[in-house]
Amino acid sequence: MATHLLFQPLSLKPLNLSAPFSATTTTKLRVETRRRRPARQVAAASAKNYQVTIEHEGKSTTLEVGEDESILERALDEGLEVPHDCKLGVCMTCPARLVTGEVDQSGGMLSDDVVERGYALLCASYPRSDCHIRTIPEEELLSLQLVTSAE
Repeated sequence: MATHLLFQPLSLKPLNLSAPFSATTTTKLRVETRRRRPARQVAAASAKNYQVTIEHEGKSTTLEVGEDESILERALDEGLEVPHDCKLGVCMTCPARLVTGEVDQSGGMLSDDVVERGYALLCASYPRSDCHIRTIPEEELLSLQLVTSAE
């Protein structure tokens, strides 16, 4: 999923291109990001889809997630309001416990021992089987990650 930037001048007056450039000359821009969500394409015969059940705030939702998309990406596309921030596997804002199943989260920043204990980051988790995942408070994962990294 790509993020596109849109730059739009805040002022409608035209720029004077013949005026000398000055380090103090400024142009105010409004910057907004737009998340483009491509239409879901028919999966190629070799790509696998898995059933991923996400427990969040007492509600269980089952999604079909392709092996090449993160669980967070699919959850957001389906309208689930799960906690997230960077979507890169570093901020630890989308923590979860893997109840059953297997995910590839080699792109995330969790230590190996934390992953072995069943913790995951939704943004860095790609299903490798049908899964059941439960979101958890960020503090639970942060305290565990800090303790294991100090050992």
